Amino acid sequence: MRRKAQKQDVQKKVYHTDRFYQPITTPKIETINSNYKEVLESLQKEVSILNSYVEINQAVFYVPKEDVCKTLEILKSMKYNIMSEMSAIDNLASDGTFELFYQLTSHEKSHKDRRRLRVKCALKENEAMPSVSGIFACANWSERECYDMFGIKFLNHPFLKRILMPIDWVGNPLLKTYPLKGDEFASWYEVDKIFGREYRDVVGPEQRDSARIDRNDSINFSRIGKEVPKGATPSDMVHEISYQEANKPPILQKFPNTQPKVREKRV
Repeated sequence: MRRKAQKQDVQKKVYHTDRFYQPITTPKIETINSNYKEVLESLQKEVSILNSYVEINQAVFYVPKEDVCKTLEILKSMKYNIMSEMSAIDNLASDGTFELFYQLTSHEKSHKDRRRLRVKCALKENEAMPSVSGIFACANWSERECYDMFGIKFLNHPFLKRILMPIDWVGNPLLKTYPLKGDEFASWYEVDKIFGREYRDVVGPEQRDSARIDRNDSINFSRIGKEVPKGATPSDMVHEISYQEANKPPILQKFPNTQPKVREKRV
């Protein structure tokens, strides 16, 4: 984060210190003074509420990880019977924990002004979390994804197995310590799997840079107006592009193709 400096009269100076934009946070109100008062009072009778507030008409309840299952059972009995999302946030660098959240919704008419709420808890690194798949069946897949992407284990899960990445994948892609373009293992995974390690020097590592542009690649790189047949040598000869909108009403825009622009890199 850049230093938050005053920006008064910056145009009168030859330079100024820029800073990242800090949006105004949405107001939070106390749960006891909101439409979720009844929900809060019901939960406080059974579980420990570490913190709670209402933000944009959504209640947020922080509970100990041991009370998550009990909290969800109570909320489900109160007709919050839809779990639309469950995942985690990697806060290991800041406080050494994961923040798990469970998003619940109710479509009951009596819940018109209090339909959405979220249950949160903190989980230390290498700690296991009780599975809630027995309470909300959809948590089965959400917990598998959380295990796959963050490496968080869920006790008593019926089938805790990777769901997005291959079974033999090394690492958890949504950890903030995981490289954006993958690690050394990721760069050779498909080459080793398809051809074998002995072909690494022949095939080369996988290309995982989404911003990479290769103008000489006539197969994978789009060169509008300069297309050539598959495998042919790239050409700079521009040929006319026909659009299906050519004979349609003038309300449809026709893009000019007489002077195409070629970008060396993405903006």
